[in-house]
Amino acid sequence: MRLIESLKKKKFILLNIFFTLYIGINLIGGERGLISYFDKKKIFQELESKEKILTSELEDLEHKISLVKNNDLDFLDMLYREKFKYGTKDEIIIKLK
Repeated sequence: MRLIESLKKKKFILLNIFFTLYIGINLIGGERGLISYFDKKKIFQELESKEKILTSELEDLEHKISLVKNNDLDFLDMLYREKFKYGTKDEIIIKLK
């Protein structure tokens, strides 16, 4: 009986404690909490680095395509020799890898 009466008197304090715990737990571990923020920040940094790598590869490919379109004979000769393993009789081909 005394427990119920004391709970009725301290209802406001218990309600404040409950809401404080609820807000604290969601602030740290919720879907929009602090832990989720750091996870999303890490993923964002990884995606930014991947974007930089892909951008540089795209620029390299665009440069090679422009060389082929402009009929750059040195580049075409290099591609021809590399893809078809072509060389003349008096050349020595050394493959480095």
